[in-house]
Amino acid sequence: MAQEQPPLQIHSTTNNNNNMVHPVSLPVHHNHAREVKHYKKWFPWLLPFFVVANIVVFVITMYVNNCPKNSVSCIARFLKRFAFQPLKENPLLGPSSLTLQKMGALDVDKVVHGHQGWRLITCMWLHGGVFHLLANMLGILFIGIRLEQEFGFVLIGLLFVISGFGGSLLSALFIQSNISVGASGALFGLLGAMLSELITNWSMYDNKIAALFTLVIIIVVNLAIGILPHVDNFAHIGGFLAGFLLGFVFLIRPQFGWVNQRYARVEYSPTRATPKFKKYQCILWVLSLIILIVGLSGGLVALLSGIDANDHCSWCHYLSCVPTSKWNCHTEAAYCLRLIIPRIRNVLTDFSLKKEVELGESEKLWLGLRRIKHNFSFPGNVRFQLLDTGIKSEKKSVI
Repeated sequence: MAQEQPPLQIHSTTNNNNNMVHPVSLPVHHNHAREVKHYKKWFPWLLPFFVVANIVVFVITMYVNNCPKNSVSCIARFLKRFAFQPLKENPLLGPSSLTLQKMGALDVDKVVHGHQGWRLITCMWLHGGVFHLLANMLGILFIGIRLEQEFGFVLIGLLFVISGFGGSLLSALFIQSNISVGASGALFGLLGAMLSELITNWSMYDNKIAALFTLVIIIVVNLAIGILPHVDNFAHIGGFLAGFLLGFVFLIRPQFGWVNQRYARVEYSPTRATPKFKKYQCILWVLSLIILIVGLSGGLVALLSGIDANDHCSWCHYLSCVPTSKWNCHTEAAYCLRLIIPRIRNVLTDFSLKKEVELGESEKLWLGLRRIKHNFSFPGNVRFQLLDTGIKSEKKSVI
């Protein structure tokens, strides 16, 4: 009776005393070999689901926005409730900043003073417009599907969410005068993870230098785009750093030698056992995990304590925007308020001490002035300011 042909097995041969792993089909008994499960391909479904979720959230946001009801002029009015804000207000074909804030955009004032820390997560599911959404979703599909096929939905799903959180956290520490939305932090986290995966699994790649050079060029070009005005590059940098560190933790691969001895035929016994991971892989794993935990924890504590990172780094704002003769990095209203609000608060405090204005009213006016600042993000995280109505007193706007 003819023996049934087994599935593809890993068979070890010896050539000049060097053990090599070769995938071949051999008529061996099933109790002498085991199916290799380490490098199996996963079916990618989670990141495509995230893309669909982002699109659904954008449609809901446009429904809530209801431009014809809330604005004098709209683009594509035939879409009715789903019509876009005017281009001068939102050049990305999307909703107003007030709608984005209502839907959960990152607003530092609300996170710190309103105890709405959930905005650090919800902002990554919102987008400023159609162009913003398309750019991020195409990037996630192009990069994320390959990673999910290689490492599975659990690891890549966690990497995506934690990277997005890291991008939101760094953005909130440095850009506190605007609101922010976008999945670009998570997208850059996937790029960072690809780089660290290449480094930690260096011996498994054939064209190492070419792969490294190509990946570095892609990362540098995308980060360079972030120095343009209205782009929140801090979200890109934070997401990239978080993803880069997570790549060393989540995407580590066993050595070929360990796979060889584990899945070879029973009669094969190497003279020297090969460890599962190389020493440098273990060192990178430990260091990355420590840096990641300390960085995220420290950043969150600093944010909730009301710390503005710009006070401790006078040049860091150039990482998000470099002013030139062609453009200015400041949005007019937000920049002016950043200069005059401290002076206004001092004056109000003086009035309060003189009992000319009650302290409670001055604090309300202070909070009203703070609410004037908003932002959101371009194919990264775009910012552009729109004035809020502020706090009203006796049906008259203070602002």
